[in-house]
Amino acid sequence: MAESHADLPPTRTIQPIDPPPPSSASTTAQLKADIDSGRTGDKAEVFDPGLSPLGTDDEAAGHPPSPERVNLARKAEGQDRFAGGAERASYAHHRQNKAQWGFVAFIVLAALIFVSVYWLK
Repeated sequence: MAESHADLPPTRTIQPIDPPPPSSASTTAQLKADIDSGRTGDKAEVFDPGLSPLGTDDEAAGHPPSPERVNLARKAEGQDRFAGGAERASYAHHRQNKAQWGFVAFIVLAALIFVSVYWLK
């Protein structure tokens, strides 16, 4: 008999997050949505639950970030970051990481050395 999971709350962690629209008066919630949507190139495009929202510590200290500073952060972390053709180094963005091939080559080389030393003994 199948169990009913009606008492479990729905989760958004497996659904892609849409990026927030551009704004002249951005908030830290929009900056976090930029990060969660994958726009900044730092992580996969899914919701990331945090214990405390971005900017909470600044607000608790009595110095919430101004919309101008959040706009600057959104611009610096957004698509302009990759405008010069720099590739994203994350598998989460379906890019190929060159370090993977170096690691595979190292493993193959180590295996060849091990086999050749074993073979010559």
